Parts: sequence; C-alpha cells; structure tokens
Amino acid sequence: MEQNQLDRETFSCLICLDLLKDPVTTSCGHSYCMNCIKKHWDEEDQKRIHSCPQCRERFIPRPVLKKNTMLAALVEQLKKTGLQAAPADHCYAGHEDVACDFCTGRKLKAIKSCLVCLASYCEKHLQPHYDSAAFKKHKLVEPSKNLQEKICSKHDKLLEIFCRTDQKCICYLCTMDEHKGHITVSAATEETERQRELDERRGNIQQRIQDREKDVKLLQQEVEAINHSADKAVEDSEKIITELICLLQKRSSGVKQQIRSQQETQVSRFKDVQEKLEQEITELKRKYTELEQLSHTEDHSQFLLNYPSLPAPRESTHSSSINIRPLRHFEDVTAAVSELRDKLQDVLRDSRTNISLMVTEVDVLLAEPGPEPKSRAGFLRYSCEITLDPNTANTWLTLSEGNRKVTWMNQRQSYFSHPDRFTGYYQVLSRESLTGRCYWEVEWNWKKVYVAVAYKNISRTGSGIGCLFGYNDKSWALICSQNSFSFGHNSIWTPISAPVSSRVGVYLDHRAGILSFYSVSETRTLLHRVQTTFTEPLLAGVFIGYGASAEFCKPK
Repeated sequence: MEQNQLDRETFSCLICLDLLKDPVTTSCGHSYCMNCIKKHWDEEDQKRIHSCPQCRERFIPRPVLKKNTMLAALVEQLKKTGLQAAPADHCYAGHEDVACDFCTGRKLKAIKSCLVCLASYCEKHLQPHYDSAAFKKHKLVEPSKNLQEKICSKHDKLLEIFCRTDQKCICYLCTMDEHKGHITVSAATEETERQRELDERRGNIQQRIQDREKDVKLLQQEVEAINHSADKAVEDSEKIITELICLLQKRSSGVKQQIRSQQETQVSRFKDVQEKLEQEITELKRKYTELEQLSHTEDHSQFLLNYPSLPAPRESTHSSSINIRPLRHFEDVTAAVSELRDKLQDVLRDSRTNISLMVTEVDVLLAEPGPEPKSRAGFLRYSCEITLDPNTANTWLTLSEGNRKVTWMNQRQSYFSHPDRFTGYYQVLSRESLTGRCYWEVEWNWKKVYVAVAYKNISRTGSGIGCLFGYNDKSWALICSQNSFSFGHNSIWTPISAPVSSRVGVYLDHRAGILSFYSVSETRTLLHRVQTTFTEPLLAGVFIGYGASAEFCKPK
C-alpha cells in the first residue's frame, strides 16, 4: 500500500494531482499533463512570462512542449500493476467544502487559504508555500470561500486597514483618496480593541447567567415556602372549622377552595417567572458560545466582517436580582378563622367577609418599581440640578452659567490635562452621580446634540466607539437634530416619529431600570422608554455638534 501511494505521487501531475496523461517535462525537471500545463500557461500569456507552477522558475519565451515518451510508458506500466488513478473520494471537495484553486478537473479539498495569493490550496499545491522562500511571508489561514471579500473592489488590494471614521475595512490605497484624512488603524489593532469589547460582553453575559441562576434558586425556595405555608393554613383552618361544624359547614369548603385557588395563583406566577429566567439563561449561554467562537477567529478581516452582524443580546425584562417581599403567606387566614371560632354566631356575620379578604390578600410579589410620573408635579418631585464637570469637557467645548451650559467653540480651550477628559469627541459629563429617581431637562439650540447618560467607566481617550455616547454598552443617548429624534444604545439606533422641540426631559428610575426621554413644550410627549438593568450609578452627559450648545435648565 505504501509503495503504491509513493508510485502514485511520483507519477502524478502537480496540477491536477491525477496520474500523468501525455506527460511533458519542463527544463526545471517538473512533470505535468500536457493539457494541464498548456491551460496554466494560456492564463499567463498576457503577462508574457511563463513559470513552473511548482518551483516558479520563469521561462522566456514560452517553451515548446513535447511528450515524454519514457515517462508515459512508465505510467502505463504502473496502471497495469493496479496503481490507483486518483485519491480517495473523501479527499475531493464537496458542495460545502472549499476547493483547491489550482486543481483542474475534479478538485481536491483545500487545507489552507493564502491572504496574499487570495487562493486556496490542497495539500499538494500548498507545498511551495512551505518549501520556497518566496512564500515565507504569506499569511495562511483556514480554508475560506470568501477570499474576494477580503480585497478592495476598487483597488484589488488586501483590506488590511480599518477606517474608524466610516467603520469599514479598506486597503492602503483607499487612505489616499476617498478615506484621506480619516482616522485609520490596522485591522489587527482594531480587532484587538473589538476583542477587548467582546471579552467585556462575554463577561457581562456570564455575570447575568450567574445572576439568573441565583434568581431561579430563590424562586424555588419561595415556591416551597408558599406551599408549606398554604398547606399548614389549610390544616389549621380545617381543625378550627371542625369545631364549628354545625355553624360553619357551608363555609368550610369555601375557605379551603379560596386558599387553594390563591396558592395555585401564586405558585403559577413564580413558576412562570422561573421558566422565563431559565429560557433567558439558555439564550445567554448560546450567545456566549457564539461570542466565544468569534473571539478565536484568527483572520482579522473575517472577524471584522462577522462582528457587526452579531446581534446584541436582548435586554432582560426582569430585575437582575429577585427580591421577595417578606409576608406571612396564609397565616393571617388561620388567625381569621380562629377569631371566627371564638366569636361564633355573633361574629360570623362580620367575619365571613374577613376570611375571604385574608385569603385574597396573600400576595407574594416580586419587587416592582413605583409608577412613572404622569403629571408635571410628579416629575418636579424628582427634579435634580445637574452641573457639568470641567475635567471631562473636550477642549473644543466651553462651560458657562455655573457649569450648567456647554457650547462648541471654533478654537481649543486652555484646559489642564486630566484622565477624565474626552479627547476624541465633543462630550462632557455631569459631576453628580445619578441613582434612585431623577428628572432633568436640557435646552438645545437646534444644532445637533446628544442628550445622554453613561457609566463613569466609559472610555475617554481616542475616537473609538467605546467613547461615543450611544455606540457602546456603557451609554444611552437621544440624538436631537432639526428634523428628527433618534435613540441609540450599543450602536443600535431607533428613529423616533415625534414633533421636534428645543427642550428634552429625562426621567431615570435607577433601581427599576427605567430611562425615559420626553419632548417638552406646551405638553410633555414620551419619545422613548428603556427598560433594562443598571449595574452602576449613571452620569448625565451631552455630545455637542458644530455650532451647538445645550443647557441643563430648571424643569418646566
């Protein structure tokens, strides 16, 4: 078997990898099927330089080929001895496989793709990349069908640069024309930053999985407590009612039914929440696996092509932790029945309603937020004064009106260097950390501004998306422009159909995870509401466009 395999490789064409047919030998000593080498050189005719596919030796002019009769005779003799004419079927490329670009006829599976040659190679045709010094610097990756997506359609060059201004991969020639003056980095550098953000997202998802698992355990414990309390209440009630059997026989079955009904209602509610949390855990684990797979992609361009298509995980509709309100469950029912027993007929008339009331008021609730204000007075109750922190202001911004107003200037301001300062975007954050319930209003001058909230640890340095309000998972922003509003978080933007006004109100219920934006004029119109989980205190902030200004003013 090994001898046959050696013979087949020795007398195989280096292009089609099948046994030689009408073999010819080039001056460099390599042999090919006559038709294979002719097709190869036909493709090179326009270059006027012909080369050996194996060693790349160049021939000028194109050599005249003649059949190697001795080699042909050897091949025929080997065929008679039972030599297999082709590799096993499993070596050929199927519909889902990446085929070798250099095989003719039935193509073999590629084992690597070259980002320099923009071609895929089977094991045999890949060998020059390992043997020849000319290929040592070529970048080999796992076989890919999408190699053409890695080259610039305009310049036919490798997309090895990332334009942060336009958020796309470009070639080095693009930086000299339509992307001239844009902020650009190498694809590898951008991938490193995105990998860091990816790791943060994976960590957040992992933490959410752990939080949900704790919530499920707490719910299970509470279900057990409800069942135990309800069972005990039924047992005690039946004992008491037995003593009053002559007077309360009709009520006995009614009390039992009410207790059981309320027990079933409460247990059902908790099990429903438990089921939803378990579904969310499954979804989060699936997304974590997707992110894990993406994080191991070694092809920078493929990573950046796939990265934006990844859907961000859906925000949870449940609190990040389950807070069960401590109640005595059905114990009050037992007390009510005991009272009925003691007072007998004189109390029966008044206590009948009381028993029913005690059963229906057994209500074990998940901690829920208070209602969002509906009136002007309701919002004013949570009004807070916002002042801006000069140490965070970009050097093209100036603060005034007691640091409540920010204005874009046409020249840099003389600020001291500070680690909290935004260096790449015209942004500023508040001094105050926001927790609990807060409401404030921002007046803007009809030039584009972003009204935002952000975590304190949002990135400050550079022009990456990790710094810009609304383009990362650390900030939420409402874009205000002359013609429209739109809301963004983690680079997902939602256009808003509503009349544009020059004043925006922001309501925050940090504990409940509610963030609402309002258009404020003669009336207050809800623009967008977010229901999420805030893991840290928030800061108010604004992004200021060219010629814009914004002021945190007293609510109307």
